Amino acid sequence: MSERAVAWLRELGAQDVAHPGGTLLLHLERVRGLLASWGARPALQRAGLCHAFYGTDGFPTALLPLARRAELAEVIGEEAESLVYLYAACDRAASYPTLDRAEAVFRDRFTGRVHSPSERPRRDLAELTAANELDLAWIDPAFREAWGGELLSLFGRLRDLLSEPARRECRAVLGDG
Repeated sequence: MSERAVAWLRELGAQDVAHPGGTLLLHLERVRGLLASWGARPALQRAGLCHAFYGTDGFPTALLPLARRAELAEVIGEEAESLVYLYAACDRAASYPTLDRAEAVFRDRFTGRVHSPSERPRRDLAELTAANELDLAWIDPAFREAWGGELLSLFGRLRDLLSEPARRECRAVLGDG
């Protein structure tokens, strides 16, 4: 499945989209690799590889419109696609402050819908967020300088949602605060 996803990313031009550390495709592959190194299940790894398909709250370039979600699900599986959507739909300013709580307030930036995801989607969102942001912080010292303190605070709040390997990576890249 990942090979098909990479081929499709190439067809959609991800290797031509500028991104910190090179290109969007390189970033997506690094995020998938980081999740794999943390022992993430295959669906979460595929979501990491494809997390920017619909754009994100922090990266507006979309490779695919939301109307084509079924096509992405066919390539990476329904579970992985639902995680891609969750990540892309996350209104970070509204959602990150309470993500660590059982009654988290998650705001979908595409629909405006507000709901409280169960623990597993919150864990997946936290893990994917950590992999994405830590890749950027690792590869780009200016990004780490500008955002490192805020990320350290965010991942400190999300600590109980993150795997131990993700927590170790946070400390390695961002320090202990």
